[in-house]
Amino acid sequence: MSNISPRIVYMGTPEFAVAPLDRLVKAGYDIAGIVTVPDKPSGRGLKMNKSAVKLYTEEHLLEKGVKLMQPVSLKDEGFLAELKEIGADIFIVVAFRMLPEVVWSMPRMGTFNLHGSLLPLYRGAAPINWAIIKGEKRSGVTTFLIDKEIDTGNILMQRECPIEERETIGTLYDKLMEIGAGLVVETVEGLAAGELSARPQEGRITGAPKLNRENCRIRWDAEDAYQPGSTCAQLTDRLVRGLSPYPAATTAMTDGQKSFDFKIFGCTPVDGGKAGISSSPAGTIKSDGKSFIHVSCADGSLLSLDEIQMAGKKRMPVKDFLLGFRDIENFRFL
Repeated sequence: MSNISPRIVYMGTPEFAVAPLDRLVKAGYDIAGIVTVPDKPSGRGLKMNKSAVKLYTEEHLLEKGVKLMQPVSLKDEGFLAELKEIGADIFIVVAFRMLPEVVWSMPRMGTFNLHGSLLPLYRGAAPINWAIIKGEKRSGVTTFLIDKEIDTGNILMQRECPIEERETIGTLYDKLMEIGAGLVVETVEGLAAGELSARPQEGRITGAPKLNRENCRIRWDAEDAYQPGSTCAQLTDRLVRGLSPYPAATTAMTDGQKSFDFKIFGCTPVDGGKAGISSSPAGTIKSDGKSFIHVSCADGSLLSLDEIQMAGKKRMPVKDFLLGFRDIENFRFL
């Protein structure tokens, strides 16, 4: 840690933002304020849930006099006055909201963000998911100075991380969280010492749009949904891994009378995902009723389902599911 210790306001919400905050605290940096989202009601009882960053702050920082702020609006005059009064040198943003200029322009040393990709690749809300879904071989984290546009600011530092062959969002998220935590500390150190020069983003630009019902749904019969160079089974496998364990790829199954919604948590392309090995229509199910479920994709490639969850039931391996579900071949996936 530099002899110059900047005064910091830290802004974040989920677990991904806790690791860098914890690393800064343990490194002895001056955390003067925390900004996170307001508590939100959820579940059947509408219990008020606190963000992961707020829970960490209550456990480790409030007793040290660190100010906790949960503004509904980031342009609220009372919040802005409170923020300005802290007199921070740097604002750090990790998995938070888009900041108005009146906020990010406030500290004298700037405001930087930690992003879960190698910018300008995967600008947007879900960069870690989309890197897997699109079949990238590498990912990483970037710290950059916030400006008026989303994820376009000048880069301070980057760290690369390989994406393994069977990587899921769960495993890659955890790896990038740890790498990112270290990079945030290195970035603060470099800024405090005056050793960092921000550089413009260069290279291929891709987006990482917010996940929704439509882009999380498996399209068994839509060849146009897929990209050249990969079969439908391979690309569906990437979609599943890029959404597992959360929010999970979704599909539905019907026999023409009854229909069931499913989440798919694990699958494997049959025969490496070779196209044309099945002549059955997309969504057709083949099974021995005991150990496997194979689903035909649009180009004739087959996908073997490994771990699934029917709506209202527990997540389970396919073998366990088949113990309680008969005549699976009478159904098809939509």
